[in-house]
Amino acid sequence: TAVSPQAGPACRVAQSLAQYCVGANYAWATAEGLFLLRLLLATSARRCLPAFLLLGWGVPVLFVVPWVVLRYLYENEGCWERNEKAAVWWLIRCPILVAVAVNFVVFVRIVRILVAKVRAQQVSRGDTRLRLARSTLTLIPLLGVHEVLFALAGEGEGGGGLRLAR
Repeated sequence: TAVSPQAGPACRVAQSLAQYCVGANYAWATAEGLFLLRLLLATSARRCLPAFLLLGWGVPVLFVVPWVVLRYLYENEGCWERNEKAAVWWLIRCPILVAVAVNFVVFVRIVRILVAKVRAQQVSRGDTRLRLARSTLTLIPLLGVHEVLFALAGEGEGGGGLRLAR
């Protein structure tokens, strides 16, 4: 699409801010999962608050700024809404995929801890399953575990069944 010379820079800044927000969303999901895991492991999570803040707000800068520079140098067309050079786009996608993988591992560890804690309490079998199911279903969207299914679904034009489902 054609972007007027006056609107181009503002549009690119908006696109860059949008990419930062997406990255921050995944980074914060990771921070939340790690925070919850630390709480369940009975370790002091408050001491790590600065690290969690840095993870949530700072880490996205580490891949969005290089992405902006590469877009400006090698793919400075339109409003940066198209991803013609795959290598430049993977600079954004790789950290997101890493966050999805870390969140999945954290999810599995949290579920294992919850299963152990629920089994340790002497409660009726039906109640145990209900509590475990409720806890697990709450964690799935919180940690973005559903993203594991769609992590490698195509981002480009066209569509396969997985991409359409996403």
